[in-house]
Amino acid sequence: MVIKAGIIGSTGYAGQELVRLLLQHKEAEIIWYGSKSYVDEKFSRVFGNMFQIVENLCQGDDLHTLCREADVIFTATPQGYLASVIDEEILSQCKVIDLSADFRIKDVAVYEKWYGIQHKSSQFIEEAVYGLCELNREKIRGARLVANPGCYPTCSTLAIAPMVREGYIDTKTLVIDAKSGTSGAGRGAKVPNLYCEVNENIKAYGVTSHRHTPEIEEQLSYAAGEPVMLNFTPHLVPMNRGILITAYANLKPGVTKEMVYDAYQKAYKEEYFVRVLEEGTCPETRWVEGSNFVDVCPKVDERTGRVIMMGAMDNITKGAAGQAVQNMNILFGLDETEGLRLVPVFP
Repeated sequence: MVIKAGIIGSTGYAGQELVRLLLQHKEAEIIWYGSKSYVDEKFSRVFGNMFQIVENLCQGDDLHTLCREADVIFTATPQGYLASVIDEEILSQCKVIDLSADFRIKDVAVYEKWYGIQHKSSQFIEEAVYGLCELNREKIRGARLVANPGCYPTCSTLAIAPMVREGYIDTKTLVIDAKSGTSGAGRGAKVPNLYCEVNENIKAYGVTSHRHTPEIEEQLSYAAGEPVMLNFTPHLVPMNRGILITAYANLKPGVTKEMVYDAYQKAYKEEYFVRVLEEGTCPETRWVEGSNFVDVCPKVDERTGRVIMMGAMDNITKGAAGQAVQNMNILFGLDETEGLRLVPVFP
């Protein structure tokens, strides 16, 4: 079985990572390197690391032609793009895995409020499956349209879910402190992301207004079985890749540190890509770089009665392209780790 894959947005960071991963996949073949900005240019001229590896020219973004040739289409595109072009013809011909936020949030009004754009294909929101593999695996298997999760929501949800699922924390006290490398902002030229603006600096951004907030709240609400509202504050740090989540919440009376750690072991004992670190070990971005792993570990502060929930992952791999390939593997009944058995890169 060879899965014919097309990538729309192949010349962004997530798109290029998809190329890197799919080239190592035994059951996949990339048939379309879509890029609106580089049509008819060699892909390897855009990314020199692909010299003498990829000889293909970049093509446009004609999904209606591509859907008749591909088994799966990855859309690593800005918010609003897929919602503006997707239709029943495309979904009846092939699977679609969207790396934007267009189909992640079930309430269209919430999406339009936080993203500031009108949703142009809300009729497909209900059937779209949120592609957080470790939590939605069974729903993903039969999907036509998969909404690949955001990077911050992936790390935050996996780091916190065991606590809300077991009912061990007061969700009204939940605060998430998040830090990301600059690749999370994409490849477009923006003054705040220039070297001199980012180097030797760390800053909070999107305070109280970051658009991943409702996505995290929605997924943790499903895990908790009740609405969850939280504070989420991201920070930009001067590194290429990586996300670090440090979340805080009050423990409910009677919850012990043994119960907390056992909850993580129970939640992830069968999950290859979620590594529960030894008790007392803090996740670090350098130990997951270039891989599809998420390292998580909780720490109970008995003095204050709080729990600190920590997670680290590569924002481009598990936070985008790696999870998209993991979703593809589930969709086509393959070993979930195919093409993703990547040892983290260090140094």
